This record gives sequence, structure tokens and C-alpha cells, in this order.
Amino acid sequence: MSTTNARILVIEDDQSLNKQLSEILVGRCFSVVQCFDGESGLEKALSEKFDLILLDVLLPKLDGFSMLKRLRAHRSTPVIIITACGAEEERIKGFNKGADDYLPKPFNIEELMLRIDALLRRTMNTQVPVRKPSELMVDLFSLNKRNQQVLYDGELVVFTTIEFNLLWTLLDNQGEILSKPYLYQIVLERNFSLYDRSLDMHLSRIRRKLTDNGMLADRIKTVHGKGYCLS
Repeated sequence: MSTTNARILVIEDDQSLNKQLSEILVGRCFSVVQCFDGESGLEKALSEKFDLILLDVLLPKLDGFSMLKRLRAHRSTPVIIITACGAEEERIKGFNKGADDYLPKPFNIEELMLRIDALLRRTMNTQVPVRKPSELMVDLFSLNKRNQQVLYDGELVVFTTIEFNLLWTLLDNQGEILSKPYLYQIVLERNFSLYDRSLDMHLSRIRRKLTDNGMLADRIKTVHGKGYCLS
């Protein structure tokens, strides 16, 4: 099968390298979209369909490993990590997070193109849906996705579908700050708007219901200018 016209997302904060890679890929008949930080790259990867992602690790706003972890919860898009971190433990970490290939900088452009072609031949039209767990247990929380049931310290707490999905996402990424654009895309399934307060409303209801059942209010934190975190 021909891999020409494949859509490739380049997530690289070095604008010069990003531009160079994009121009080379376009010259070889690929369709290319550029991003320069982890948050916008994740939002783009979740909202559009790509055949391959070239991902740097040392990215602003959201590092490549964290971005890949969140991506893999929803998409099986092939990912090649390109980074200056070429140590063996970094490569192992990348593969553990779900990378399909790993190429340390500086790299030979022809080698990168060969790896891209080989990965696309293996994966185009053969990607399988991501299998998502139906149960999630985190300290006093027990969530069941099949019946949207939430238990906190053994007590049933009733949530709407959106509230359940928002709580699940926060718990599944416990300790990590999740940006509003990411949560809008994953939970509300629409793009983020500065004037849309619906996510804040849903989060406030979740916090109130859980504190009424004994959870400390500050476990769900609003991180100003960044997003939300469940500690």
C-alpha cells in the first residue's frame, strides 16, 4: 500500500527543526500539521485523525512522555519519539508510555524517512481501537464505567454522565494537572472557549457531592491558568 498523502503531526518546539522536518515531509507528498508545545499537540492529536506523530520529549507546557500517556488512553496513532534524550532508560520509558519507535537527535534525515515509511506500511488502515478499562480503583474511590457507578469510601455517590467522565479522567491522571482544552476535548467533546464556564460548573458539582460524602475539598484543585488536578 502507498503511504503517500498520509497525515503527519509534527510536535517539536524547536521552530527551525519543526519547519525543516515539515518541509521535507511535504516534499515527499505527506500532509503535515505543526505544533510547538505538548498541550496544543495533544489537543490536535485528539481532535483530528493522523496516520503518524513525530514527537519531541522536551516540550513546553506538557512534556512528550506525559502527552503520549494521555494520548494512549484514547488513540492508537503511531508515534515516533525524536529527542536529544538518547539514554537507554529514556528509550525504555518512551516505549513503556506507548511509543512505536524512538530516534535520538541528531539523526540522519534519510534514516527518519525510512522509519516513517516502515511504520506507516505496518499501521495504515490496521490501527485497532484502544481498549479502555471498565473499572477504576484509586484509594477510597471505586468507579465502574459499565453502570457509571461511583463509590467513595464504600458509599454510593450519584453523578451525571458528564460528571462521571470528568471524575474518571481526573482519577486516571491523579496528581497531574489537566488543562481545560484537554478536558473539554475528552469529557465535553468540543473545543475549549474562554467564555464557556460549563466545565467549572461540572467540577464544582463533583467537588460538592464528594465533600458531602467525606472527601477533603482541596483534593480537587483548581490550578490558576493551567487547569485542574486531583491530588
